[in-house]
Amino acid sequence: MGDFNQSVILEAIRRSDAGLSRIELVEATGLSAQTITNITRRLLDEGFIAEGGRTINGPGKPRVTLRLVAESRFSVGVHLDPAVITFVLLDMSGAVVHRRVVRTPDKDPRRIVETVAQTIDLLIDEAGVERGLVSGIGVAAPGPLDAEKGTVIDPPKLHGWHRVPLRSVLAEATGFEVTLEKDTTAAAVGELWTSKTMTEGSFLFIYLGTGLGASVVREGGVIAGSSHNFGEIGHIIVDPDGPRCLCGMRGCVEVVCTPQAIVEQAEAAGVFEDDREASDERAVDARFTQLCERAAAGEAPALGVLRRAAGHVTVLIAALTNVLDVDRVVLGGPFWGRLAAVYLEEIPAPLHRLSATRAVRELPVEGTVVGDDVGAVGAACVVLDAVLTPRASDLYLED
Repeated sequence: MGDFNQSVILEAIRRSDAGLSRIELVEATGLSAQTITNITRRLLDEGFIAEGGRTINGPGKPRVTLRLVAESRFSVGVHLDPAVITFVLLDMSGAVVHRRVVRTPDKDPRRIVETVAQTIDLLIDEAGVERGLVSGIGVAAPGPLDAEKGTVIDPPKLHGWHRVPLRSVLAEATGFEVTLEKDTTAAAVGELWTSKTMTEGSFLFIYLGTGLGASVVREGGVIAGSSHNFGEIGHIIVDPDGPRCLCGMRGCVEVVCTPQAIVEQAEAAGVFEDDREASDERAVDARFTQLCERAAAGEAPALGVLRRAAGHVTVLIAALTNVLDVDRVVLGGPFWGRLAAVYLEEIPAPLHRLSATRAVRELPVEGTVVGDDVGAVGAACVVLDAVLTPRASDLYLED
């Protein structure tokens, strides 16, 4: 109960813009004044919070405002993508202190772990942060995952990653505690953790990376699923007349909506002058950027490709939101920034027509507040979330 109450107080202070007084904490949390006094004294002693000045609010003594000491703890977030690996160092407020991006060296797990461990050391050193203040490392990786064992199991875009014990080998290589989370789930945690408005209601997060995924937030928490593999949407059919998928069906998200699929559609439409086909992740990334730049410049063939892709994503979102009945839709991920202008223009109107609840309400469609680094930021937030966010499950008694 003491740990839960401490989390409640820390979360209330973190969410406030200018800090809270002890009296305001009583009102915000429902805890007794004595409990607030005891816990805030301990948090002050440990350096998690500090007194930030005095405010006068009505008669009586001025109130001492308590604020979060952001630099009291840090966390590292790593987003493992087949094309690039993104690293961020976050302080306890969720702000990015330092950032690095490196190309994924190859698909060999050993080389990737070595690169990740070396870059984490460099990230912390460059930021000038004491290692003892780093609470841990969060890793966002493509699924499927074995959450209990901390292993990555044969992700489609990371060939050769058969049951790689990423959590344990990275912990051994870095000396830090490591939390492994699915990239789509981590992204939703990052969105929830850094936004002031996303704590209310529910939302569907569509993750646009090398592959596409989904996650759902309800009642202030991310739905991870029984095996922590919620959101595998690659084989939902969005175009029955589309290309054949490896699963045997036609028009799956995997072969219609991913960046590689969109680039292939652009190549088939003659958007690019040469007939070279982009196949590896780096070449796809470069061509995808060119495609989006041409669409932004008003080139009709390029814009047409992205509009068709937006139509397919709309079919996907409609299917998911009709089942899940959420309050809003949020899109983000490493490729989102390049697609945002077209998708935010093309998706809302047809989504409304396809929505089962269109007679009841509008379904807002928004872009991420975090940016393209939402996977890495979310991974770091998973670490902070475990420390700061109160959960009723923490009160359950074990057998």
